[in-house]
Amino acid sequence: MHGELDLDSCQKIEGGLHDALSHSSGGIDLHLGAVPFCDGSGLNMLLRLRLRAVAQGKTVVIASGSRAVERLLELAEARELFVPPEPHPDPGPNRAPDGGHLMFSTIDDSARYEDASRDLPKEVAQLRRAMQTRPAIDLARGILMATFTLSPEAAWSVLVSASQNTNIKLHRLAQDLVNSVQGAALPEAVQGHLGAAVAKAKAAPTVPAQQGAATVRNTVSEPWCAAPGE
Repeated sequence: MHGELDLDSCQKIEGGLHDALSHSSGGIDLHLGAVPFCDGSGLNMLLRLRLRAVAQGKTVVIASGSRAVERLLELAEARELFVPPEPHPDPGPNRAPDGGHLMFSTIDDSARYEDASRDLPKEVAQLRRAMQTRPAIDLARGILMATFTLSPEAAWSVLVSASQNTNIKLHRLAQDLVNSVQGAALPEAVQGHLGAAVAKAKAAPTVPAQQGAATVRNTVSEPWCAAPGE
């Protein structure tokens, strides 16, 4: 995939990702190294895709990610939801002919299935927890946009910057900001970092939006239905 992952682009490509997952035998690998921007909409899309994969008994692996993608997954505590399952090598006769990587036997496949079955409730719980934190983050971004006349991208950058500088998880910082609208006071240190991030965002030059949405490239031989417009 390449291009920015925001609300508009996610709406255009999500159907193509669902088709790719449905046509796959065991899941899909995402290469997001060419995604320079990813906000809450992008994270929501990835979480929905992972939840769909769980329901189909498949995986969604982020094989590579840009700094923006990796930072978002780390802040949302969702990175481990997109890592490949650990293989169970079968020593002895099933070693690859070149003597390198081990191949898998039927026994190993059964063991992997049993491990996956045990881990499934944990994965589903992680997915649900991650998705439950999204409303607070979206509300906090809306508060920043309305209060300081920021663009969606600038408001997102403010939240991420303040989260990193205060060492507070993104969803907790967002909830504190939402609570402050109802009268709960933000700590002075948090207020200071938020103010500094807002000032930096407002002082930054406006960058024209990239033409076109993020796209999905098909790199496998088996044909599948691409995103609209591809």
